[in-house]
Amino acid sequence: MRLLNSSRLMKLLGLIAGVAVLDIIILSPGLAGVEIGGESTLETASGVTLLVISLLVLLYGSYALLFKPPVLTPVKNMKTHEDYITALNHYRNTNVLKKDIALALDQLDRIEKKKTTLLDVLGQRFDPAELSYKKFHSVIDEVGQLFYLNIKGILNKLSVFDASELSAFTSEQKLAQFSNKLVQEKTALHKEYLTSVSGYLGANEEILLKLDKLLLEISQLDSTDYQNIEDMPCMQEMDALIKQTKFYKQ
Repeated sequence: MRLLNSSRLMKLLGLIAGVAVLDIIILSPGLAGVEIGGESTLETASGVTLLVISLLVLLYGSYALLFKPPVLTPVKNMKTHEDYITALNHYRNTNVLKKDIALALDQLDRIEKKKTTLLDVLGQRFDPAELSYKKFHSVIDEVGQLFYLNIKGILNKLSVFDASELSAFTSEQKLAQFSNKLVQEKTALHKEYLTSVSGYLGANEEILLKLDKLLLEISQLDSTDYQNIEDMPCMQEMDALIKQTKFYKQ
């Protein structure tokens, strides 16, 4: 079973609490006037009906939140951190990519923690209205966008990569049916997909490392260095990375 993420857990708890509160209000003597086992047969029937409906709502809601696959947002429309986590979880049981998906999810967790830490440190050392704060914030934001762009690249590859087809094709029985040239070409194509995913993961690991370096450099800044933030080694590295990516996108 897929891991229940925090969003689904909160929805499930909210559903249970909502149904419980509604039942208590309606079935409490003196509130809605519905009582099971009272003098009125209609009241008893209404109360029993309410409990049955509540049970059905809880069963269906639990199924939808615990077992029903979520509706995936198209990759090009993904905007929130949760969108990327949900999309990656969809592929987490793919055998040949299990480690890659686990690493991508771990990277998603780390990027948010690092951004939060960096912004906290910036807020302690600079006023948000200062130019220095805005320069740091802008670079962190742009590098974060590059990170999620790489995640989109991974998801695009996963959407066209069929791991089950690869496993079936490379079975001994299937290999005997095709020429060596075809087997080599198809194997090379699938290997190219896997290499692309590894490349995106490597690029994101580099971004995470640069954020660590930036945090260290910010913590070592003296007040006399504030006007020279563009000359900081890590800022220059990040600026080069941003410009290079924009060049390739043109």
